[in-house]
Amino acid sequence: MLRLVLPKGSLEKATLELFASADLAVTRSSDVDYRASIDDPRIDQVRILRPQEIPLYVADGLFDIGITGRDWVEERGSDVVSLGVLHYSKATSKPIRVVLAVPVASPVETVADLSATGSGPSGAIRVSTEYPELTRRYFEKHGVPAQVQLSYGATEAKVPDIADCVVEITETGRALRAAGLKIIETLLVSHTELIANPLAAADPVKRHAMEQLLTLLQGTLEARDKVLVKLNVSVDLLASVIELLPALRAPTVSELYGGGGLAVETVVPKSEINELIPALKDRGATDVIELPLSKIVH
Repeated sequence: MLRLVLPKGSLEKATLELFASADLAVTRSSDVDYRASIDDPRIDQVRILRPQEIPLYVADGLFDIGITGRDWVEERGSDVVSLGVLHYSKATSKPIRVVLAVPVASPVETVADLSATGSGPSGAIRVSTEYPELTRRYFEKHGVPAQVQLSYGATEAKVPDIADCVVEITETGRALRAAGLKIIETLLVSHTELIANPLAAADPVKRHAMEQLLTLLQGTLEARDKVLVKLNVSVDLLASVIELLPALRAPTVSELYGGGGLAVETVVPKSEINELIPALKDRGATDVIELPLSKIVH
């Protein structure tokens, strides 16, 4: 039913892992094959292409849905429908940022300060970036003359000999700091998104299939950092145990067969579980079980 395009490159591994965890495993003949398939009745064909191109192909109707970053949607100015945010990136669950960076030793602190420091023609700022259109619009908005140079990689290495500043993506800022640069502005906070062709999204049958896929993907992402905890506790100690338990809504409490106590279960952040289990035992909980989760769907 749906023609799907997935990102190749830095997002590829994380995307394929997400689809596998969502029980939508992507199958292809080799790691370099651009054609793939998913054994699901809602998905007719799968291609794996550069994320820079995906907004254009989805907007043109070559694909019904695709996964790419908001940065490339804005760079391309593509007419697509955002079905929802997927909270993952290359290495973390955090969004990437498109930032403006200058040398650490530079007195420049804001984009306005750049007006007096340009070394390009007629005093224009030399800017190196993989986002030329986004960058041009940004400097025009701020009234700063800029000579925007398209970069094909290693952008941060081009300051100061080739460029006065860079517009670059970062998750943590570590690579920019290592290159002797400091961030002075954030142009865009970019999440990974599931996008759709407007005509395909307007088709009720296709839209329903799209939203079902989004539910599976978002539910898988939400479950990644949570676990299910189950335990038994006596009635008189229940309140003390419940005080320790965070929950999506409220813990589920049910009576054990024969009236021998209560069974409690709830979902908690995985990062807290190693402190939580001993604390539960200290308060009288018994038979504590920690279980992994595949999906959480609200």
